[in-house]
Amino acid sequence: MDLESTVMELIINAGESKSYAMKALQCAKKEKWEEVNELLAHSTESLKRAHTVQTKLIGLDEGTGKVPVNLIMVHAQDHIMTSMLARELIEELINIHRQLQNA
Repeated sequence: MDLESTVMELIINAGESKSYAMKALQCAKKEKWEEVNELLAHSTESLKRAHTVQTKLIGLDEGTGKVPVNLIMVHAQDHIMTSMLARELIEELINIHRQLQNA
């Protein structure tokens, strides 16, 4: 496995997930609910791909330090975690927008 490419794949997918979620939030503000649902689905798929890569890296390491930890690896882990948090918070904000529209 090309470690550099694998780490970049994780970063790209995590970033894509966050971008889709942010676009969904913008659509929620405009009450474009069909687009919101589609963008959140894309966000979920990107996050699943990132998580799959992360799981693969963890499996390769086997808790024994086989995978070298360098700045790009730390950045990738930080990127996926912040993307996951952003995705969860954005989904909550979208739910609030839906509730306000129906009030």
